[in-house]
Amino acid sequence: VQLQASGGGLVQAGGSLRLSCAASGSIVSENIFKINDMGWYRQAPGKQREPVATITSGGSTTYADSVKGRFTISRDNAKKTVYLQMNSLKPEDTGVYYCTADSTYLGPTVVVERHWGQGTQVTVSS
Repeated sequence: VQLQASGGGLVQAGGSLRLSCAASGSIVSENIFKINDMGWYRQAPGKQREPVATITSGGSTTYADSVKGRFTISRDNAKKTVYLQMNSLKPEDTGVYYCTADSTYLGPTVVVERHWGQGTQVTVSS
């Protein structure tokens, strides 16, 4: 599975951005290969990567305290795409944002994996 993130950029404080991340690859059958949770992480310069938001295949969401009320995660299961709507952006939201997708392969051996996108830069100026 490959994840392609897009939508990052430079925005002034108080502005908005929408990130998208689409999963692609040779998925044989949804009966044996499932994408479960999807989410977003971010890494600010000099800091560790941290979780921002996650969403289950059923639509349940969780958010980091620092983004609650400002960010909204959503997904389109048919398109295998996860979105992150970011409003009221702050300079401290600056960083590289990575999308993730957790998959389960129900083959002869069950394989559970976390896939990472390549990252998209978000810069919020004050």
